[in-house]
Amino acid sequence: MSKTALITGGASGFGAEVARQLARRGDDVVLLDVNDDDGKRIADELGGTFLHCDVSDYDEVLATTAEAEKAYGGIDLFFLNAGIATGCGVDEDFDLATYRRAMGINVDGVVYGVHAALPVLRRRGGGAIVCTASMAGLTAVPFDPIYGANKHAVVGLVRGMGPALAPQNITINAFCPGFAETKIIGPIKEILQQSGVPIIPVETAGEAVLKAFDDGETGQAYLLQAGLEPMLYNFRGIPGPKNPDGSPATPAEPTGIPATPGAAEPPPA
Repeated sequence: MSKTALITGGASGFGAEVARQLARRGDDVVLLDVNDDDGKRIADELGGTFLHCDVSDYDEVLATTAEAEKAYGGIDLFFLNAGIATGCGVDEDFDLATYRRAMGINVDGVVYGVHAALPVLRRRGGGAIVCTASMAGLTAVPFDPIYGANKHAVVGLVRGMGPALAPQNITINAFCPGFAETKIIGPIKEILQQSGVPIIPVETAGEAVLKAFDDGETGQAYLLQAGLEPMLYNFRGIPGPKNPDGSPATPAEPTGIPATPGAAEPPPA
């Protein structure tokens, strides 16, 4: 049975490629972007719908999500993909407007998108959300720490929400690619190539996103490195607390917080 997918940042890069791959398998696609020309062109190419949306604008996210749901009678898949490079640091190169824009798109845009998606998916009886993070959400990013902070936030959101949404038949996962063939690496692409760093083809990235949609996993980070299959990133569990006498500390009543935080996490590979 075909599905309906809403894709932010759908006018280029991962968003456009995922839209093409979903359309090829018979799914309907709704593309959201601020780039009207490319967004309309790709939507027309795929027989889909384009809606102008600035994901950093809460009201626009809610309005376009509602419009898409009304037009198609429901939405099954959300690819919250819109993102930008940060463009500033936190020292003398800090710029408030640049920082606010990056936070608005990379963090607020995902939070607003998830908030808008959840009631839609509940009305549908379930579905899947994939949020574009980055390998920068799993490791240190010395050359762009604000971008790293943005993407760590996305991974943290997904991990926190996954278990709570599972009983509602809703999955939520983060897509964490290394350097891939999109506009975001434009300023450093030549340096990467000269350094021998392989670049992930956008088609490979699209396949990884579809895998994240279809696997049935939730609260996970799908890491994609050049030349490797997409994999679930294994987070190391943290030690649980102990009482003064050295015995494991356990709560007297259920709190919803693991008695030994991190114990539920898979061991490192």
